[in-house]
Amino acid sequence: MERPTETGAARPAPPLAPRRPTTLSTHGDDRVDEWYWLRDRDDPAVLAYLTAENAYTEAMTAHLAPLRDQLFEEFKARIQETDESPPVWHGGHWYYTRTVEGLEYDIHCRRPGRLDAPEQVVLDENVLADGHDYFDLRGFAVSPDHTLLAYAVNFDGSDLAELRFRDLSTGDDLAATVPGVWGVVAWANDNRTVLYNTLDEALRPHQVWRTALGDAPVLVYEEADPVFRVSPHRDRSGRILTITSSSSTTSEVRLLDADSPGEEPRVVEPRRAGVEYSVACHTSAESGDRLLITTNDDGAVNFKLVEAPLATPGRAHWRDLVDHRLEVRLLGVAAFAEWLVLAERADATMRLRALRPDATGATPIDVPEAVSTAYPGDNPEYRSSRFRFEYSSMVTPDSTFDVDLDAAARLDGSRRAEARTLVKQEPVLGYDPSRYRTSREWAVADDGTRVPISVVRRADTPFDGTAPCLLYGYGSYEISIDPEFSPFLVSLLDRGFVYAVAHPRGGGEMGRLWYDHGKFLEKRNTFTDFVACAERVVEAGYTSPDRLVAVGGSAGGLLMGAVVNLRPDLFRAVVAHVPFVDVVTTMLDESIPLTIGEFEEWGNPKDPEFYRYMKSYSPYDNVEAKAYPPMLVTTGLNDTRVAYWEPAKWVAKLRATKTDDEVLLLKTELGAGHGGPSGRYGEWRDRAFWYAFVLGAVGITE
Repeated sequence: MERPTETGAARPAPPLAPRRPTTLSTHGDDRVDEWYWLRDRDDPAVLAYLTAENAYTEAMTAHLAPLRDQLFEEFKARIQETDESPPVWHGGHWYYTRTVEGLEYDIHCRRPGRLDAPEQVVLDENVLADGHDYFDLRGFAVSPDHTLLAYAVNFDGSDLAELRFRDLSTGDDLAATVPGVWGVVAWANDNRTVLYNTLDEALRPHQVWRTALGDAPVLVYEEADPVFRVSPHRDRSGRILTITSSSSTTSEVRLLDADSPGEEPRVVEPRRAGVEYSVACHTSAESGDRLLITTNDDGAVNFKLVEAPLATPGRAHWRDLVDHRLEVRLLGVAAFAEWLVLAERADATMRLRALRPDATGATPIDVPEAVSTAYPGDNPEYRSSRFRFEYSSMVTPDSTFDVDLDAAARLDGSRRAEARTLVKQEPVLGYDPSRYRTSREWAVADDGTRVPISVVRRADTPFDGTAPCLLYGYGSYEISIDPEFSPFLVSLLDRGFVYAVAHPRGGGEMGRLWYDHGKFLEKRNTFTDFVACAERVVEAGYTSPDRLVAVGGSAGGLLMGAVVNLRPDLFRAVVAHVPFVDVVTTMLDESIPLTIGEFEEWGNPKDPEFYRYMKSYSPYDNVEAKAYPPMLVTTGLNDTRVAYWEPAKWVAKLRATKTDDEVLLLKTELGAGHGGPSGRYGEWRDRAFWYAFVLGAVGITE
């Protein structure tokens, strides 16, 4: 039975991908995958199917076109299109980016010496993007003497980029280019030598190379273990370059003297399974040259800070500076000549704290609101007591602050705010924050665990269950989804929506154990936590199941697929962006990018216990003959992180299996990858598209 469209016309027939059964056998378990053939991008039928799905999606949402256009115009009207970022002082120049109305991409600029000095355009992304359907700047690093720029560009949305070099005195690019790079660049102090990383056939950053401009590249380090990724970095102090090999659970750092980049890198501490560490160099007359090391060694599950001499940095010389605290997750340290700034997380809140180099004189960096986030900003100068941080809440636009750490240390309590200077707040035209409210809710999971939820709404939104609600979730890789401002959300809030962010286990909002209890053989906690959050926003009167829409992307798309299998009755609609839904098949295929490195996140299904567990929740393997809510699924043909065939197969199986006649849409970006369309206007139109779907799902079509 075909339901009529919004205009009353007959609903077009959805595409039906042919069934071509393929038997996949693992541990004696035969799985029949009828849409395995969609993996073959060289099969003309694959592109024909994706194109047909796009046409169907466009036809089924044609009635929302005026709403999409209206949303896009609202975004444009709310955002100051011609604008500048807060300037950053670095090496005798003020660096900033600016945007121009009508142009898609950033323009990178600087002014020598003074803010009123003539502007120099360092790099105009719009010029680079001209003639290309897609563009992404993947790396941007100025040489220590500020005469050269190394930058990396991508034109198809994949993970491969091309490294280029520019003479900033002329604005011309040098002849030398390096294809196939990841995009991370670290300059040595000679202003000629750079380190960069390249990818293997599985698109894993596995090598670090060194090139002195005009010379042939030299391999510096190759990571042999396929679980590890490798990346170079220039330390803020300018004393060292680092090469970090890391997996999800283990790390190893190598050091190079930034003055002698041709030397053999030396290991700080050899890798040990389950031990992670990161380093920052601190040098002063009082302490000498030392490394500050953030690590979970010796059972410090939420990490601690230790120090060691730069000359002998191994574990035998580590001395505790900041002890481990079970209730506070130490994320890292920003080292300056006279201050150390710790980034910490507690009670689902990011916070910053300054210490003297000997770890005394603790000075909190205060923020205006409780349900908010603050994180280090751009602080390239090592010898500075002014610390820049970024601040936001769900009602306060993105704000850049400078804090005078010396002054803050002399003040107590509320007076400490006197040391804080607002450099810039993102202009949001026509927005009045007093009309909106943000709060923190707590759901209770099946096992009694309290799960935080961040909420924003208009002050006049009723608490009688009639308001529509958009509930977002992620819950993987220890990534924290902080309560930040979005100018786009105002278009939903002003139409009566509540916006809520669930913080389920698997993320990092409540510390390392929060992550540990949402991965491997406890991954289902992520899904049931999200369900508990959905039930809580209903119980609290924010919304009701027939007004609740869920959204997530990538690993959050896995979350969407899992919860819609668990509780399809709880949601009016679901949006799944680039969803990782074919978990078992993907994790069994080690030729796919990311698979081997992901064993430490999901487990290895070659182990029968992990296989059975992963199969029990994998969305594609658990589609059932039952009713599902309306769904919008998005993907990118060039996505190298979650291949297009995962969402394509999932939609095909849902179409053939589900018992309802609710709309099911697949939208494929045929010229983009994991991040969707490039350019700010392209991103705004994409957001307007799925916002219109969300609004239409709850009956708001104009």
